[in-house]
Amino acid sequence: MRVRNKRRRVNLLALFSLSLLVSALGAVGVIVAINNHPSPIDADVSNLVEQARLGSYLSDHAAELNQPAGTDPTSVTFTIQPGESSTAIATRLAAAGLVRDSRLLVYYLRYHHLDNQILPGTVLLWQTMTLSQIVEALTQASAREVIVRFSPGERLEQIAETLSANPQLAVSQAEFLSLAGPSTYSFLEVIPAGASLEGFLLPVPYRFSRGATALEVLTQMVTNFKTQLPKDYGAAVARRGLTVYQAITLASLLERETAASEERPLIASVVLNRLAAGKLLEIDATVQYVLGTPENWWPGVSGVDLRAIDNPYNTYVIPGLPPGPIANPSLDSILAVAEAADTPYLYYRARCDGSGHHNFYATFEAHLAAAC
Repeated sequence: MRVRNKRRRVNLLALFSLSLLVSALGAVGVIVAINNHPSPIDADVSNLVEQARLGSYLSDHAAELNQPAGTDPTSVTFTIQPGESSTAIATRLAAAGLVRDSRLLVYYLRYHHLDNQILPGTVLLWQTMTLSQIVEALTQASAREVIVRFSPGERLEQIAETLSANPQLAVSQAEFLSLAGPSTYSFLEVIPAGASLEGFLLPVPYRFSRGATALEVLTQMVTNFKTQLPKDYGAAVARRGLTVYQAITLASLLERETAASEERPLIASVVLNRLAAGKLLEIDATVQYVLGTPENWWPGVSGVDLRAIDNPYNTYVIPGLPPGPIANPSLDSILAVAEAADTPYLYYRARCDGSGHHNFYATFEAHLAAAC
């Protein structure tokens, strides 16, 4: 009995060992099969491992994420080529001194799944930008735009000052004024040869590309004017005896004379009535345009001998409309010319309540009687 039991234990041990061997070989086969044919689960595990590795690296370098590469506030033009890899872009950014660590940028992009979201094109960057700001500029179209706002009634010089003062644009004041100034050609067919773009730059918010040049800015602004001006505008103002250029000139006077949109058709009627009657327009804003300087583009004219100023824009001396617009009017003022009211008014005067609104009169006597 003892011998038989011993043999039975040996047989069982052999059988157990064989079972282990078969199981091991099976496991090896499964592993080989998995390696040759990875499943979605394995891919997910691999991605999770990669995310964990990237997250750990970013966590270890968290302080660096908010540290700009330098202190130089000068803008740098950086161009991204179509199809350029995130690694190549990061390497060039580091070489340009715009990021501290190219690897940190690459890992940041990969961790946030932005490495394939980089947009080709030219952007303006600064050493003072943090890594997340750099990434935003690289991946978001909105981050590549510059919103610039102008006030209605500004003259070309004021617009040039605003644009040249914006560090995100590549616009010099001199170049802008040269392109927008008198020339033998025009961006718009309605502008006479030799005239400037004064009056034809609508004062609305613009979205310019970062690094836009003076020519690019002007082209966009003039294109906007063409788009916004009603197609029948020329015919509408022609019925009032005006060319489009003359209508924009009149609109610039309205813009400088009142901030109340409801008054503009009334003031337009006064100007048209005075033109028809052969009367001088006698509008202060035209003299302000003549006297304006960089220190004060729209100086007051109180106490100034208005008729002593010899200039074709002085409507106290020269009959008719001034030679061209004196400012850049809003679309509201432009439309007010075509929609001028039908009135007998030849005069208007600011009210004495300080509201900035005006009263209107058909006779000079009524106009004088309303003096404050």
